[in-house]
Amino acid sequence: MICKTLAVAAIVASTALSASTAFAQFKPLEGDPKEINFGIISTESTQNLKQAWVPLIKDMETAIGIPVKPFFAPDYAGVIEAMRFGKVHVAWFGNKSAMEAVDRAGGEVFVQEIKADGEQGYYSHILVNSGNDKINSLKDLFSTCASRSLNFGIGDPNSTSGFLVPSFYVFAQNNVDPKACFKTVRNANHETNLMAVANKQVDAAANNSEQVARSKMKAPEAAKNVKIIWTSPLIPADPLVYRRDLSKILKAKVKGFFLSYGRLGSDAEKQKAVLKGLGSGGGGYTDSSNSQLIPIRQLSLFRDKLKLQADTRMDAAEKAKKIKVIESKLSELKVLEKNLM
Repeated sequence: MICKTLAVAAIVASTALSASTAFAQFKPLEGDPKEINFGIISTESTQNLKQAWVPLIKDMETAIGIPVKPFFAPDYAGVIEAMRFGKVHVAWFGNKSAMEAVDRAGGEVFVQEIKADGEQGYYSHILVNSGNDKINSLKDLFSTCASRSLNFGIGDPNSTSGFLVPSFYVFAQNNVDPKACFKTVRNANHETNLMAVANKQVDAAANNSEQVARSKMKAPEAAKNVKIIWTSPLIPADPLVYRRDLSKILKAKVKGFFLSYGRLGSDAEKQKAVLKGLGSGGGGYTDSSNSQLIPIRQLSLFRDKLKLQADTRMDAAEKAKKIKVIESKLSELKVLEKNLM
């Protein structure tokens, strides 16, 4: 058993080797902070995010006994960089941005969202306006590539469901370059992309099941104006990440708060209403770790491999060398995944 554990540890170290420079660059904390800055990625407007998250943050402050302040940034990278420099201590991320936080910002996954029915995941979607009767599938969407007549909305580059998943499953696996297919490709958050489709400002956009559900609650008229033409495989539910150099005592307080939230105590029913407002399924949180990110790492590497294979300008020897590195990393992840089962 000890040998197996050591083998897994060695694989983890090897797999993270590409991020070793970033590990060395994140700014270490000088003891526990006197107040926790809680980072929230920009999936929609700051006003909406405040309305959803501030009640939970206030409850967290009461539970752990020190001030907790929300931290917002205009893009996902802003929260990742804030964690890297010790300005954010705990954050809600998607899986892709959590991977960046773990690799570059000293982060550690500690819990993940769970839905009320127990499901631990959500879906990426491609949306078009519900009045568009000509586009009902990816095949219909790609049939317009020759004319480059459509405008497409894609997510933040650090978004799992808005960028990474559609980049692989929608575009890379169908050998479609979105920049060559569409008239414009615009990056925006989930809320903005959904509203842009609903208002016919873009013809199609990447999104996810959680934003669609939130829009049905918060903006039902807009939600009626979009339809789903593609759905991804299940994506692991969003993780929460804290700085791994927080003390064990503070980590235990933070983790204990999230694991019990909406489940224990006299305020559990009130907390369930807060969870429902987050639009994540209302089930609270369950234990997790950096191993949650293995499928996302695999997805990212597969996407990079497909891009390399499709590159006709790169020197063949250089291409083969880079593909070999990717395949080695994929093999390491496969062994790690097997050992963690």
